[in-house]
Amino acid sequence: MLKTGIFHPQLSKVMAEIRHMDMLVIADAGLPVPKGVERVDLGWKQGSPSYLEVLEEIEKYMVTERAVFAQEALEVSRDLHNKALALLPEGIPVEYIPHSELKKMTEGAKAIILTGEFTGYTNVILISGCAY
Repeated sequence: MLKTGIFHPQLSKVMAEIRHMDMLVIADAGLPVPKGVERVDLGWKQGSPSYLEVLEEIEKYMVTERAVFAQEALEVSRDLHNKALALLPEGIPVEYIPHSELKKMTEGAKAIILTGEFTGYTNVILISGCAY
């Protein structure tokens, strides 16, 4: 039995398989998952787990090289967005694109982690860096 880390077996497997330049999406409960992209559904009730809680835990283990957010997050969910930015590694490039483009970009993701978050536009695409 694991003492620490990510206990969810599917998510643990996804994390172990991520390589340089792979995309991992952390999303609110409503983001559509494109066909062919692995869905890791963590949400079990409204608000749990939260978007920020999942992002914070993922960032403990993932080497993140770049992050992509929807432009709409700057207006609709600004407070949560600012908290999300604070959880990312200092100095990484952050890009903003229209939400419609973000949804299209998720088609190339390794996996989409759905949280229990019910706040719109609380989605981020994390692009994996290299650990060495």
